[in-house]
Amino acid sequence: MRLWDLTRGALGALWAHRLRTFLAMFGIAWGVISVTVLVAACQGLADGLKRAGETLGKDILLLSPGRTSLQLGGMRAGRELYWLESDYQFVAEQAPACRYVLPELERSLPVRSLYNNDTVLVTASLPPFAEFRSIDVAQGRFYNDADVATGQRVAFLGSDRKQQLFGGRPALGETIWIAGVPYTVIGVMRAKDQDSSYDGFDVHKIYIPFTAMTRDFPKPPPAFPHTVDRLIVVPRSLELHMACRRQAIAGLAALHRFDPNDRQAVWVWDTIEDAKANRAMTDGMKAFLGTVGVVTLLLGGIGVMNVMLVSVRERTREIGLRMAVGATRRAIVRQFFAETVIVVLVSGGTGMAISYGLCWLVNQYPMPLYFAGLVLTWRVVLGSVALLAVVALLSGVYPARRAASVDPIEALRFEAGG
Repeated sequence: MRLWDLTRGALGALWAHRLRTFLAMFGIAWGVISVTVLVAACQGLADGLKRAGETLGKDILLLSPGRTSLQLGGMRAGRELYWLESDYQFVAEQAPACRYVLPELERSLPVRSLYNNDTVLVTASLPPFAEFRSIDVAQGRFYNDADVATGQRVAFLGSDRKQQLFGGRPALGETIWIAGVPYTVIGVMRAKDQDSSYDGFDVHKIYIPFTAMTRDFPKPPPAFPHTVDRLIVVPRSLELHMACRRQAIAGLAALHRFDPNDRQAVWVWDTIEDAKANRAMTDGMKAFLGTVGVVTLLLGGIGVMNVMLVSVRERTREIGLRMAVGATRRAIVRQFFAETVIVVLVSGGTGMAISYGLCWLVNQYPMPLYFAGLVLTWRVVLGSVALLAVVALLSGVYPARRAASVDPIEALRFEAGG
């Protein structure tokens, strides 16, 4: 039997019972929509959580000084610790698993422009700070290595701070006075939503080179001199994350003479661990909701199988006549299997098209910070196609074999008697 003849015969048989066929197809389509949309929603949540986490920093560790809780040698417990301005260089040498070790120093200082003034949190570090703290440039540039090496008095403004100091006026090249010291504005930050912080949102700050801060704005007494607020540590890779963390803490322990296992000595904000916890949560949700969708799809497949089994019973006389005039069992199997495959593929393709349409429609609207929309990945599509193939196989083989096992003489006698 040629493919066209086989397909035409299958379509004719399905059209003859179109209501029953439609209901079976609806179950398959609904299953595909359930699998695709639920998994896409979980992926959107995962991407949204990752994006929200990166507003604080991309795969970074924040190491802040604490107070010792363990004795070490002759050193008592309960000592308050401080990180010094030069600590980052020693720690970087002792931590080969870390790509960067950056100091961060902050001061709340009076700032004025020709148009406005306020007390502002001024932050100083090294140039990689912008990359790993997700500080993107909207205008101008962030300070560079040359600015740090020469202690240039240049300033990079957070987006909200630029608006507060300059309004709608251009800020690049203008002068601001930080605690009376003139600084030239070289850049403005791109606005961003931020879900967490340890000292205030980035859009409200002003950023200057580390060397300019230590020279122009040293900490006044009685504060401990030549200290920084924290170190920002970036591992060379996610695989080296824990090694980097251990090495950085060990370097600080060697400098400040505390036990590296003292959890109270170093306060650690580990964004990588936070990201792993979020990923574990969304993976669990994805597995659960995906399972719900798969069960729905398999139930749709069972519905198709039941429809085809009923069709076999109703068409017993047709099967007997075809076999009586020479149709082989293989031809009967092909006929009923083709009908099942057509139902599954057409309904599955319709469900996939509807899923894509729903995802596209939802993604046209603004999304909240923790949700990136309905994200369809190639894994979702491949998984749906694979599930459809399994459903077609499971729901088609048994009815087709039942049809082929009909005895033509008994079939004619049964129908004649009915």
